[in-house]
Amino acid sequence: MLRVALLLFLSLPVNSTFGAAAPGPTRTPRTSWKRKDVSLLEFSEPGTFNYSTLLLQEDKGVLYVGAREAIFELNLRNVSVMNRKAVWNVPDKEIGLCAIKGKSKETDCLNYIRVLEVQSDDRLYVCGTHAFQPMCDFLFLGNFTLEGTQEDGKGKCSFDPAQSFTTVMVDGNLYSGTAYNFLGSEPIISRNRHPQGTLRTEYSTSWLNEPSFVFSDVVRENKGSTTGDDDKIYFFFTEVSVEYDFLGKLFIPRIARVCKGDLGGQRTLQKKWTSFLKAKLLCLVPKTGFIFNTVRDVFILKRDDWRESVIYGVFTSQWDNVESSAVCAYSMSAVQEVFSKGKYMQKTTVQQSHTKWVRYNSILPTPRPGACVSISDHQQGINSSLDLPDKTLQFVRDHPLLEDPVLPIGNSPKLIAKDVHYVQIAVERVQALDGQQYDVMFIGTDKGILRKSVVFEDEVHVIEEMPLLSKSETIKTLVLPSNGARFLYVGSDSGVVQAPTALCEKYSTCEDCLLARDPYCAWDSGKDSCVSFHQEPNRPPQDFIQSLKGDADQCPKGTKLSCQAYEQMRVQPGSTFKLPCQLGSNKAKAMWKFNGKMLNSSQLHQYSAAGLVIYSMGPDHQGCYECWALEEMGDRSFSWLLHGFQLGLDLRPQSTMAGLDRGLGRAMVPKESSASQPLGPNDSVLILAPPIHLATVPPVANTPHVEPGEASANYLQSNGSTTVLLFFTLLFCFLFLATVSYNCYMQYLPGPCLSMRAALLGRKKSPPQDYQPCETGLVGSVAQQKRANGVSKDVRDTGCEKGPSGAPPSHTACTSTPTEEPFDADCERQPIEYADADIPP
Repeated sequence: MLRVALLLFLSLPVNSTFGAAAPGPTRTPRTSWKRKDVSLLEFSEPGTFNYSTLLLQEDKGVLYVGAREAIFELNLRNVSVMNRKAVWNVPDKEIGLCAIKGKSKETDCLNYIRVLEVQSDDRLYVCGTHAFQPMCDFLFLGNFTLEGTQEDGKGKCSFDPAQSFTTVMVDGNLYSGTAYNFLGSEPIISRNRHPQGTLRTEYSTSWLNEPSFVFSDVVRENKGSTTGDDDKIYFFFTEVSVEYDFLGKLFIPRIARVCKGDLGGQRTLQKKWTSFLKAKLLCLVPKTGFIFNTVRDVFILKRDDWRESVIYGVFTSQWDNVESSAVCAYSMSAVQEVFSKGKYMQKTTVQQSHTKWVRYNSILPTPRPGACVSISDHQQGINSSLDLPDKTLQFVRDHPLLEDPVLPIGNSPKLIAKDVHYVQIAVERVQALDGQQYDVMFIGTDKGILRKSVVFEDEVHVIEEMPLLSKSETIKTLVLPSNGARFLYVGSDSGVVQAPTALCEKYSTCEDCLLARDPYCAWDSGKDSCVSFHQEPNRPPQDFIQSLKGDADQCPKGTKLSCQAYEQMRVQPGSTFKLPCQLGSNKAKAMWKFNGKMLNSSQLHQYSAAGLVIYSMGPDHQGCYECWALEEMGDRSFSWLLHGFQLGLDLRPQSTMAGLDRGLGRAMVPKESSASQPLGPNDSVLILAPPIHLATVPPVANTPHVEPGEASANYLQSNGSTTVLLFFTLLFCFLFLATVSYNCYMQYLPGPCLSMRAALLGRKKSPPQDYQPCETGLVGSVAQQKRANGVSKDVRDTGCEKGPSGAPPSHTACTSTPTEEPFDADCERQPIEYADADIPP
């Protein structure tokens, strides 16, 4: 089925397949916070970059950070506090050698710390790129200095700081996925610092074909096992497909595993893995067949029973014009099923076929190739991989690829995001008030934005998003404490950021708190606020209200406040102003009420993104305005009051108002809650009383009643803009008439204007004097010719159109050669260069 899906997928035209984002269970974040709304703690040091390696030590309360030529120890509760620092520079000689090889001395030829692993209670194992010659050392935590016992880091750390790379320390042994040479053309998965020596993959495209490693971790399958199965280390990467070879390089996401107790073969596969197998990770949209074929990051949510562990991965497409990302989840039991019972693939030599590998259908050797040594193997005298028969080892060497893919839970992505690239993921399982546990995903993007989502049985709800980095840059690392995390930690090129896992206190109402559907948050009726109830373990659950289904009807019904308890506002008549109303939810809509009735948009009222705009304030606009939030959850709708205003006219004279402005300094209106925002140069909006909040300020006196006629008269008296408007109108008219008169005088305008000019001035403008002597000669010659012939002819008459009596001339008359040219004018003194109209036909 996978082969058919891939063929159909690749046979579609590129434009039609990737022209638009793939459809699927896309979710929009309910709340979008601004960076200033979130309490973030940051760490960076001038001149230091690439804070991409993070190591949590929860028992010690510290966060170790590997950066460029530096290692930091930060306070886990406040990362802005640096406890200690160790510097690891590259000698100038090695920098020079690196530059000779064509690398940049300012960037590439420095030491990027890529490995930070716990070796013991008092030591860390540290590796760096070290000017494209990777080195490793031990960091003694007592005085936080490097021991200086440097060893070769080839196969443990990448050469290139920009190259993909993954490591994990398991029982003192370092497992790595990286490149083994300077050019990065020899990828390996290896085990180092083992008593039996280094173990690595075979150098073959069948094993690894241009992989891009993203993650590795151990799964303790031996714990409580009745079959004696071994612990396994899993690697996740994207590589160029070996199954198909057409339409260029096709990327395939992979999951590979090795056994912790693997010692290599006795004769075949010496110092090589005997348990290496790999399979496809399929993240596909069933309805369209769209495949997300590049894995960007993986997180394994481990449980006490390893079979209940869940693998979460973020995927994108290898085609740049597809701006979509997906999150797929895989059951660890499904992974075990593929590796223990899946079919193998083998190379084929069939001509004219896109498929280079086919299913192996013959009898398998025993023990099963690629399997860990179990109790049943011990009964057959096989105590380690050194005792495996050569037939089994040869089969593993030639058949490392499994045919069956690992399918996601539900056979479809949990989440699809359009117009965004997911790059990092961390997951925590949280217990809610209903006693059930929910997986909460924290996903980082290539723009420095963090999205938080919760996984339900039939959907994924995106709770919120927040920008974590001051610049639009990629989140390089995202780590989360193991249990009861209050903060998560983000590494990037520019620094380290500590962000809270929940922003419960930002929800101001009970409805907003419950509709967020955040497992961390609940409404505290006693405190009348939204709180993170996990931080108050001593209080009984009955004190909190939580509904992950979004049932806001559970909220207590508050008493309705009178209009006098709302925020009081006084506005000048005729002004255009805005009533603010900020919606906290992207899924909510604003609903305005005026004196208890619904208010729709009209010529005098207009909804905007930030509130309600009222044009030309008049007496009819006085009263109570309420801004309600309306949000739908499934087939139900919930509404709650956000803001309330009592609006009235300010009828004081303009001079009195100006004096009051000078006395008050207009300092009574906070910027963030300004209820009046002038929209024109002549509008003036004043608030003569401080903002009155709903539940804390006592009512004020009512606005005195004003007759409509009196309000209109006051408006005419107080509006000082009439004189200014009349002045600018007269000035414009004067300038317009002056412009027309000048252009008319200069003859730049058509005939009617010239006629008017002649009538006014009594004379015409003299013609240019350039050809006046020549014109005089022409007129004189024509007059003499008329008197000599005694016939009055037109200036352009050649004598061949008409006879003397007006009849047509005879043929001889027209063909005879005249003795004198009809226009014999002497213009030699001033020749005419452009007198085309005077040339005879």
